Amino acid sequence: MSTLDRTDEEIDTLATTSAAASGASASASFRTNEVYSGAAAGSSTERVDAVARALLKAVHRVIDEHEVTYPEFQAAKKWLMDVGEVGEWPLFLDVFVEHAVEEVASRSQHGSKGTILGPYYLPGQVQLTSPATLPARADEAGTPLVFTGRVTDLDGSPLTGATLDIWHADSDGLYSGFAPSLPEGNLRGVVTADSDGRFEIRTIEPAPYQIPTDGPTGALTRAAGWSPWRPAHLHLLVSAPGHRTITTQLYFAGGEHLEDDVAEATKPELVLHPVENTSGERVAEYDFALERD
Repeated sequence: MSTLDRTDEEIDTLATTSAAASGASASASFRTNEVYSGAAAGSSTERVDAVARALLKAVHRVIDEHEVTYPEFQAAKKWLMDVGEVGEWPLFLDVFVEHAVEEVASRSQHGSKGTILGPYYLPGQVQLTSPATLPARADEAGTPLVFTGRVTDLDGSPLTGATLDIWHADSDGLYSGFAPSLPEGNLRGVVTADSDGRFEIRTIEPAPYQIPTDGPTGALTRAAGWSPWRPAHLHLLVSAPGHRTITTQLYFAGGEHLEDDVAEATKPELVLHPVENTSGERVAEYDFALERD
């Protein structure tokens, strides 16, 4: 049974199961994964001063314009403490803030479109060679999906040695490594394309899902009346020697929540249009073009 077929009560139960472990897992992943490291530690005093002052002034402006009261201020303070205590800062920042940072980064990026990384990336997954099948349970539910395409440079020349680090949710909208019920490495892998840059990856089509709703991030979405849903998507880090890695997500045409993605990460260029083959599999094709470092 997919998430789309479940009752609201069942969906809440699934979200709670995921949230029970996801906060700590996301925090641990953030602290230890090199992919999250950046140059912020080397920022100049002037840069830190400028950004920090601008951020504080923006907060002060909101307080002034909306006449925030002391009870509201104290409630916000408690909420901020709760987010830290349960380890939801990676979730909150990746869902509500990262898309703005990504838009700034994309101004200097050429080639295929990127979008947010999100909080559910885990490095060190099984190495596979195309054609490949992602690790899955023997009884893995979901519509079979064949994801194919090619990795090239900006001129269309194939990139030998290109890899696609791919991960996605299962048919219940849960991620391995963050939902205790799933085996380690489920629906995750690093696939090496062939000498012509072509790849073929077999997996299942993921389901849309709610971000964890039983913690402080969920409390905020409920209090503000926001949708907590993300559309179904594949996560990818596409790389090749000497070229800039693309961090992206690919969505499915006609899927629910494309228009109200809580993370505001969807882009028209990132929507797949799968077609069914004679074996009953859904086949989606997408090509990646990488620029030089």
